[in-house]
Amino acid sequence: MTQDSLYQKSYIRRLPELAKLAPDTFKAFAEFDKLALSDGLIPKKAKELIAVAVAHVTGCPYCIEAHVVASKRLEASKEEMAEAIMVATALKAGSAMAHGLNALQAYDEENNEELYKKSNMARFKEFTEISPEGLRSFNQFDREAMKPGLISAKDKELIAIAVAHVTGCPYCIEIHTKNAKKIGLSREELAEAIFVATALKAGSALAHSVNALNAYDF
Repeated sequence: MTQDSLYQKSYIRRLPELAKLAPDTFKAFAEFDKLALSDGLIPKKAKELIAVAVAHVTGCPYCIEAHVVASKRLEASKEEMAEAIMVATALKAGSAMAHGLNALQAYDEENNEELYKKSNMARFKEFTEISPEGLRSFNQFDREAMKPGLISAKDKELIAIAVAHVTGCPYCIEIHTKNAKKIGLSREELAEAIFVATALKAGSALAHSVNALNAYDF
């Protein structure tokens, strides 16, 4: 290991040290993570594809490595992996686009205490006048990313919901939860997808602990 290298696959081998430093907490997280990614109403393969997508939003290289390998073991194809990543990309871009609604409010100096309201979404049409080509290009990409392919429309919406809980975009949560409900999503499936997102967001913090250990020791 060189002190100049911040990411190496081998660093993840230090993770068990956390089990010694905070055993009860580590055990509790490990049990939660295992349960969140296990077979349920959402099959394990679909959960691993959700995990791959979310890992591309948390930006954790250790999580990407682990869940790509896990999904491959469950016979997810490279094409399915790519579709999941494209949904994650669309949602990450979409959260920035959606927060543009708040930018419009701020620019117009609207003294509104409520920063997030469903009615704000009506202002999306303003971007057709402000930046028509940009909005058209984004909408085209978003439609292509969410279009059913090797991954079904319902599973893509599950990925979108999970990613939206990581980007923290309330507009995206609203839109994709309603979209998924229209095509048969149950409350229980919604909860399972959210718990996968929760496990991945927490897991990225835990995985980066190996960098903290390296920094502490060197």
